Amino acid sequence: CFLGEPQSRNAISQVVFEKLNWLRSGARERRFHAMLTQPEDLQGLSIGATKNVPVRKLEAFPNHNRQRRYVVELRTEEFTCVCPATGQPDFATITIRYIPAEKIVESKSLKLYLWSYRNEGTFHEHVTNQILDDLVAVLDPVWCEVVGEFGARGGITIKVTAEHGKKD
Repeated sequence: CFLGEPQSRNAISQVVFEKLNWLRSGARERRFHAMLTQPEDLQGLSIGATKNVPVRKLEAFPNHNRQRRYVVELRTEEFTCVCPATGQPDFATITIRYIPAEKIVESKSLKLYLWSYRNEGTFHEHVTNQILDDLVAVLDPVWCEVVGEFGARGGITIKVTAEHGKKD
């Protein structure tokens, strides 16, 4: 049978339907249900509703493990901004580490947020601290650290570490 044939599609649909029903009714699924992403966790997020354009807006979803202290780490090697003095592009690796409280940053919104700095003229120290301030405003984390490791310009690399709260 080929997938294009009607009876094959119906058979596959039936298998998928039975698997979903098994998952919905299983004790294992009920036991872990509270930890899994719920439909209401997606309310207010623009996932799939936005075009991939830079936007300076961070979004967050609920942390289902508030009773546990854990570190979330996000990293990109594709961060760019512009030197305000020369207009030349600056390239950086941005690493974000935080201990969430009530909210967790949604990664696509973070990607679009970081992308919004691409044509922004800003000093490395300013942009690293601005990223931290914006994350803290949205997440109100227990602790957060943003590290900007900027590529060499004139033979000098710059590493900026900005921190909020107490890790321990």
